[in-house]
Amino acid sequence: MELKTQLPKVGIGRRCGAIQANLDGYRKLMSEEAYEELRTLAKELEGVKVCHVNSTAAGGGVAELLARYVPMLQALGVQADWRLIHGEPDFFAITKAFHNALQGGHYGLGKAAQDLYLTVNERSAKALGNDYDVYIVHDPQPAAIRHFAGPRDAKWIWRCHIDSSAPDKEVSQFLRPLLEEYEAVVFTMSQFVLPQLAAKRVAFIAPAIDPLATKNMDLPEDLCRRAIADSGVDPTRPLLLQVSRFDPWKDPLGVVRAYRLVKEAIPTVQLVLIGAMAGDDPEGWEILDRVEEEAAKDPDLFVFTNLAGVGSMEVNAFQRGCDVVIQKSLREGFGLVVSEALWKEKPVVAGNTGGIPMQFPEPFQKNLVDSVEACAERLLHLLQRPGERGEFGRAGREHVRRHFLMPRLVRDELRLIKQVLEAS
Repeated sequence: MELKTQLPKVGIGRRCGAIQANLDGYRKLMSEEAYEELRTLAKELEGVKVCHVNSTAAGGGVAELLARYVPMLQALGVQADWRLIHGEPDFFAITKAFHNALQGGHYGLGKAAQDLYLTVNERSAKALGNDYDVYIVHDPQPAAIRHFAGPRDAKWIWRCHIDSSAPDKEVSQFLRPLLEEYEAVVFTMSQFVLPQLAAKRVAFIAPAIDPLATKNMDLPEDLCRRAIADSGVDPTRPLLLQVSRFDPWKDPLGVVRAYRLVKEAIPTVQLVLIGAMAGDDPEGWEILDRVEEEAAKDPDLFVFTNLAGVGSMEVNAFQRGCDVVIQKSLREGFGLVVSEALWKEKPVVAGNTGGIPMQFPEPFQKNLVDSVEACAERLLHLLQRPGERGEFGRAGREHVRRHFLMPRLVRDELRLIKQVLEAS
């Protein structure tokens, strides 16, 4: 299939924060103690230069997180940059296979794939420069950069955003010696640590959402209804929503099957699937084609992508205007969209996997599911009980406020940077 994106040549590109973080806005959501700790950590790291490295500027949770995270570091006075690794389509096909393999899929890692992966990382390491005190490298795409960077007066941290609890043995063994060169590795949960990984330091830090981002800021109810109606969806009828990349691990086709089971009981129900297309995910186009084939058969099934002009504001409106949010992942490192929905006081039915359960307030973990049928049953249950939906949403917002907002993530990572630097 022909790729629908134009990828840049191999190298390293700078991705600068295009927003200004509003510290006063965050302060209103934090305790005074937490706010002061954040400012103190930033002060102690004054003059330290931090560089985040990943593989795409848009279309995935890591890019979305860094777009808000780096400006907040800068607003705190920490010198932070964001750099991108670039490669040809074959490289991203290999790294997507790595991603799938770390999540439990099988990948026969041949020598040609190893050579291309290492070549791109070696070229990128040479282009990265030596201007930083701390490099934070995200996920498997640029993981070998540390190996090829050579002696530098800098500390290196690798951050895994993937559910790597049951990785493919061959890929895990290939990556393990590369990761052991880092001063620290970070996973969302202890269960995700790669088998036999002899890391110098292991930390566990959950991701977080930015409550001040366009995607999460408050919107008037009438504006949300107008935005939904303008897209062709009926805001007066029951509405289910999944916001995810078009990825087999997000199981969009399973979502469609669950929706059709619900539709047998509630014929007026509608389903919207929204996904961003990422330049480092060639597999996404194939999944999108299959989903669009299903949508062509059903006037109540809607598919939107960022390529059609659906951005953060539209996602926000749909999340606030729907009745139930779905995140039917089969594997999930965290799933930022779960916290996004709960922050908006929306109930969620989600896969009982990876980092998703930690985002659910305990009384509502019965809405974690392991099958299409269970997903449909919980969706139907919630659609028929608006009072319970409200209770779930309110409890979810408070749970997210306490555990999964951006200031907590920044605090945890500044703590780790300080520990790594002090260990030298």
